[in-house]
Amino acid sequence: MTDRTLSARVPLAPDTAVNPATGKPAGTAQALVLLFSSCLSVLGAVLLAPVLPSMQAAFAGTPGVATLTPMALTVPALVIGLTASLAGRIVDRLGRKRLLVGALVVYAVVGTAPLWLPSLPLIVASRVLVGLTEAAIMTCCTTLLADYFHGVRRERYFGLQTVYTTVSATVFFAVGGLLGASGWRTPFWLYAVSLPLAFLAARHIWQPPARPKAKLPPLAWRPLLAPVGVTLVGGLVFYVLIVELSYVLDGIGVTSTATIGLVSAIGSLATAVAAYLFARVARLGPAVTIPAAFALSGLGILVLALASSVPVVVLGAVVAGLGNGLLLPAMLTWALGSLTFEQRGRGTGIWTSAVFIGQFICPLVVLALAGAIAGLPSALIVVGAVALLVAVGVRLLRPVRPADFPA
Repeated sequence: MTDRTLSARVPLAPDTAVNPATGKPAGTAQALVLLFSSCLSVLGAVLLAPVLPSMQAAFAGTPGVATLTPMALTVPALVIGLTASLAGRIVDRLGRKRLLVGALVVYAVVGTAPLWLPSLPLIVASRVLVGLTEAAIMTCCTTLLADYFHGVRRERYFGLQTVYTTVSATVFFAVGGLLGASGWRTPFWLYAVSLPLAFLAARHIWQPPARPKAKLPPLAWRPLLAPVGVTLVGGLVFYVLIVELSYVLDGIGVTSTATIGLVSAIGSLATAVAAYLFARVARLGPAVTIPAAFALSGLGILVLALASSVPVVVLGAVVAGLGNGLLLPAMLTWALGSLTFEQRGRGTGIWTSAVFIGQFICPLVVLALAGAIAGLPSALIVVGAVALLVAVGVRLLRPVRPADFPA
């Protein structure tokens, strides 16, 4: 018996799966555990940014320290991109809850390991393990949100997932700076936050029911190819605002960290607002939401490329932020809409890989373009134009709204 069958038998909650043990539908407790757990991948990405100079100074005698130190920050994202699809297969094979709880516990162990590791190479190795656990956590959380909720409620929680991760990025950046004042190792204590989340997951998360099968059904690759390809580009476009905004401000002569932080916060706020409102526009379907998201992001990036004053940079950040807020939930809705319960974990893993690979290559692509065509503004013009072309292409493709998402 699948979660869809059970959901259909509960007239009061047709858009919610039901716990087979208690007969209660999924609700706020399950959603909050999954949304807060989704923020752990952001913790790995931004927490260490304020202490990287101190970490590099502490290991100044280590060969290759200038390369290894930033790798401690970026390698988890690369590992997520390379392994999330494997995590998706494990999710479909072993079950969602078991892998989620185990990954949350291991995350705390490997995340806090740099507190006592004596060398930079060992710290980088521990960060690889952090990326593996983050891949499992992100895949499980997104898959369970898709398992538990359907229709408008699913779209709402996909939007809230972007809201939570966007807001948490700002919070973690500030907390990392505050904790780093007492030593570069101190921020690593925050990785222990996954232990109470593991307890809450063990208590509130339940494995959705499904028919036991000796062999997983084949994944429907054909309907996934277009969403995953668009998501790869979308991950790159999404990360431009995060990575390049400070360089844009620096290029027009702004060196105040307070000003850079304020403009970044305004862009993040726009992302959170658009993601929160996604459920209201999701009924229009991916044929509208995805082109709108890419168009807004692309226009915002073009404004950033041409900006010569702070108010214009703020305008570009807001427009790009609005597009970013729609981008991830819209692409996720499109990618998962055609998948069955037994395929959903693998589909989510592949989608997650595409997002994080796009984010990881973003600074590399922009740097290469800047070197090839005379500077950052020209590189941003190219990326913005590509985003607009993708918007037009998806609009012409007209992806159909899945039956699982009734208007």
